[in-house]
Amino acid sequence: MHKYNHIEDFELADLLKSGDRDAFTEIYNRYHWALHIHAYKWVRNREDAKDIIQEVFSNIWKKHHLLSFEPNLSLYLYASVRNRIFNFLSHQQVETSYITSLGSFLNKGECITDHLVRENQLKAIIEKEIENMPKKMQLVFQLSRNKHLSHKKIAEELNISEQTVRKHIQHALRILKVKFGVLAIIYFIGNL
Repeated sequence: MHKYNHIEDFELADLLKSGDRDAFTEIYNRYHWALHIHAYKWVRNREDAKDIIQEVFSNIWKKHHLLSFEPNLSLYLYASVRNRIFNFLSHQQVETSYITSLGSFLNKGECITDHLVRENQLKAIIEKEIENMPKKMQLVFQLSRNKHLSHKKIAEELNISEQTVRKHIQHALRILKVKFGVLAIIYFIGNL
């Protein structure tokens, strides 16, 4: 693997196109931190930036034999990250608009009995899913969402750091988002 440290980018790109895993690993090691920093400047969330970089490199490996790294590998990588960032931000904007419009609808009191029944059913399903989370995450999430405690208050009460509180809440929301999609997030944002 050490032999790849001194190879120029254009040679690594050629080796990658031929399916050389070690060349791919060297490209990843050479660029992933700089690309992560670049993505973080846009999305302001380390996990989202990490996911963007992971998607870029995953896509590069899947399509390595089809790609052209012209005019050079570095520009290709930064352009790929930029495009993923734009897709990510665009998706977030659509999601935010949807959540806002749904929130407005719910706040107008136009929910009919059928919607209230569905909301209660969704609430029960979500609460069951929360019960399946690790106990500490479950406790942090419930203190945040049900008791409306700040991250600082939760950290003090549980004798953990605010960063740990943030990570538990982010992970819990990610679990719910994967499990239920946007409906769970809408429900919990509406109850903040």
